[in-house]
Amino acid sequence: MKSTTIKVLIGFLIGAVSVGGFAVANTPSVPVVKACMDNKSKALFVSSNGSCAKGRTAIDIGATGANVKSIAQLVSPSVVSLEVKSLAGGGTGSGSIIRTTSSISYIVTNNHVIDDAATGGTIDVELNNGDVLVGTIVGRDPEYDLAVVSVKKGNLPVIAQGDSSAVAVGDAVVAFGSPLGLSGTVTSGIVSALNRPVTTGSVSITSYIDAIQTDAAINPGNSGGPLVDSQGRIVGVNSAIASLGTGSAVANTGLGFAIPFNQAKRIINEIIETGKSTKPIFGVSFDSTFTGTGAKIGALTPGKGAEKAGIPVNSIIKSIDGYKINDAVSAIVRIRSKVPGDKVTVVVELVGGTLKTFIVTLDSAPSL
Repeated sequence: MKSTTIKVLIGFLIGAVSVGGFAVANTPSVPVVKACMDNKSKALFVSSNGSCAKGRTAIDIGATGANVKSIAQLVSPSVVSLEVKSLAGGGTGSGSIIRTTSSISYIVTNNHVIDDAATGGTIDVELNNGDVLVGTIVGRDPEYDLAVVSVKKGNLPVIAQGDSSAVAVGDAVVAFGSPLGLSGTVTSGIVSALNRPVTTGSVSITSYIDAIQTDAAINPGNSGGPLVDSQGRIVGVNSAIASLGTGSAVANTGLGFAIPFNQAKRIINEIIETGKSTKPIFGVSFDSTFTGTGAKIGALTPGKGAEKAGIPVNSIIKSIDGYKINDAVSAIVRIRSKVPGDKVTVVVELVGGTLKTFIVTLDSAPSL
């Protein structure tokens, strides 16, 4: 999601307005239908008068669900643009001010935004007011594609923190960032899907993301910026897009992915407190030659959770905590979404074809 600096000529569309330094596109009005959503089944029922029975929540179908202009004014002061320069390369990205003291402020972004500066280089952090500060890497976690950068300026506006576990498909969301180097850009959309297994990163280091999918326009340079809910609270860290193009042809297709904030928050706090982070360990190696449905266990790590639970080699993981496992990637993503010490319920297919359930306690290990 990094992008090299490019020059672009923009034709501003009719209806574009500037709010708090951020470009926001007006959307046409749409009819609003009053409805009720069952709190358990999530089924929708039309409401003639806007009121709902007990156990159902009133919602508006057709409304944007978010006042984008107000959100832009609220959130934009806590969003920064990042420019990395190094002999290894460079690029632009985005970040959110996540914590501040009287003398220092901490910014969360993607690891792939700043990794070129990890072995020598500079990070310029541009605040919403135009000030440019020197950024320093506090710590990074390539396996979660997260990093924390600090600047020596305190009492900066901090982004409000939301609960990504409360996000539902169809919820309105707003993405902030610097797509294609254009700092101060806001796009809006909805949550298109949850728990998407997504991999990013390089050949040597792969990041596994239990992603929030959104149709809010995300482009190269949006990486590391916040995905916020209808109240302006961060619920995700923009990280990747699905695109039919490659290189400079990569662009938004309505398939953007963000790291759930509840997952990112643990990593961020560990990095700020210790400079490092941890990951949960299941204790297996998967058979990369397996082409069936599920994740086939090729080997067990001695003394770790899977072996302790009694899961045999060559068994095939079919589900973890009720989530269907289609392949090794989805198994890794499901484990990485947990916390060291968590207990997970794993259903495996034994060599003879019998299904068996195991309870596995996840171990802890340092992230790369």
